[in-house]
Formats: sequence, structure tokens, C-alpha cells
Amino acid sequence: MTSRLIFAAAALFAVVGPAAAQSDPVKLPYWASISVDEARMRKGPSPDVPVIWEYRRKDLPVKVVARHETWRKIEDPDGTQGWMAARLLSRARTAIVTGDIRPLRDAANPSAAIAYRAEPGVVGRITDCADGWCRFDVKGRKGWIQTDHIWGD
Repeated sequence: MTSRLIFAAAALFAVVGPAAAQSDPVKLPYWASISVDEARMRKGPSPDVPVIWEYRRKDLPVKVVARHETWRKIEDPDGTQGWMAARLLSRARTAIVTGDIRPLRDAANPSAAIAYRAEPGVVGRITDCADGWCRFDVKGRKGWIQTDHIWGD
């Protein structure tokens, strides 16, 4: 009886253990950023499939839309989707300025003084997002930006 119980427990762990170890507690989709200076997006979750795009922009925001083992299917700011090794991504929250030149304000208020302006394509770290605004930091220059002026929030 004891050996059957041990065998049953071992079999249960063999089925549940690896699946639990591979599961990512974060629900999909979620925001991430590229953590390296050069990263390749591929057609599928393997180093043996063709490269779609090579990114040379550390901190570029991406949206993770699917997982497969150590790979993540991502969407970039242009809407291109493909697979990237999870080790090339960071949970650091970043965003990219979209549209026109956008004001960054001293407070999360459209009438607050303008701290500086950011051109489309500028990437910065974001924190404290609430009520349609995010704190945006571009290499130490900080201000509040409206969430509809960025991609990555």
C-alpha cells in the first residue's frame, strides 16, 4: 500500500510539477521591453526558424501575447508579431511616444506646466500610471504624459 501511495504521488508530481514550473504567473497579454542591444524576432519559437526582424534598440516596449516554453510571442509598436527568446525580454515598463511631438508635464494634469517635449519614437521608462497619465523618464528627464500619446502603457 505504501509503495502504491509513493508511486501515485510521484506520478502526480511528474504530471503537475513540470507544467507548474513552466507556467508564468502573469496573465496574457502583458507589457515587457527588450533587455539587450540586439534581439531577433523569429517566425516561430525556435532558433532554427527564420528571423523576421532584428531589433537594435534596448528598452523598446513590446506586448507579450503568447508563451511557448522559453519563448514569447511579442507584438512590437508597429504591430509586427513574432517569437523572441524570453531571456531577451525584461519586465521593465517602457513606452514609446506616438503621433506628434508630445508635452511632458510637471503634474498629471493637462493645464500643468510643460517640463519638456518628446518627439515621436522617443522611448522612456514609465511608472505611476493612473487616470490616463504615466510618469515618463527619458534618461533622467521626467514628466507626466497622457497614455493616449504613448504605446506601451
